[in-house]
Amino acid sequence: MAHIPEGVVSAPVLIAGGVVAVAALCYAVKKLDYSKIPHAAVLAACFFVASLVAVPAGPSSVHLLLNGLMGLLLGWTAVPAIVVALALQAVFFGFGGPLVLGVNAVNMALPALLAAGLIRPVLASAVQAQQRRQIYLLGGAAGLIGVAGTGTMVCLSLVVSSAAYTSAAKIIAITYLPLAMVEMLVTATVVGFIAKVAPEMLLQAQTEPLAEEQTNAEVL
Repeated sequence: MAHIPEGVVSAPVLIAGGVVAVAALCYAVKKLDYSKIPHAAVLAACFFVASLVAVPAGPSSVHLLLNGLMGLLLGWTAVPAIVVALALQAVFFGFGGPLVLGVNAVNMALPALLAAGLIRPVLASAVQAQQRRQIYLLGGAAGLIGVAGTGTMVCLSLVVSSAAYTSAAKIIAITYLPLAMVEMLVTATVVGFIAKVAPEMLLQAQTEPLAEEQTNAEVL
């Protein structure tokens, strides 16, 4: 259950989620790399479609998240991509809803950013050194971070809203375990394939800071 439906979480959680989501979105738009927009559109579409294929699991359902992969490939650009995809799902299919859009966006986007911050620099080095095994392992780790992070935040959103959701949160946490295994495999496979056919997409973690420094130098 990556999409928390309306009427479940408390008002403080809704407000906090909305504030964090708006702040993250504004910062992401400010840092937006326009060269990544085509990549963001493709990944947002994949995220949109993957979320529609849900497998029932107890009181909830699970589906591929792909937020770890989005974090690896997009960095901060993953935030607006995730927000747009979630908004379209809420409008067309009733997943989540406008009131919980902020909470759902935070639950998906923050793990994506965490995967980007922890994995991207190491992955770029592995790609440059052509360390195939390391590339697959790092891709799987990004997938694990995305699922584990989202699962943890979904459960926290429920438990903080009401202690009555504690039992449901435990069950939901268990349903994320098989999803994490599948997500690790999918993300590792995709990252390994990209490393073969378009390694430059995985080297952005090293080139972006250099480009920013050059821009600052030109301004000075």
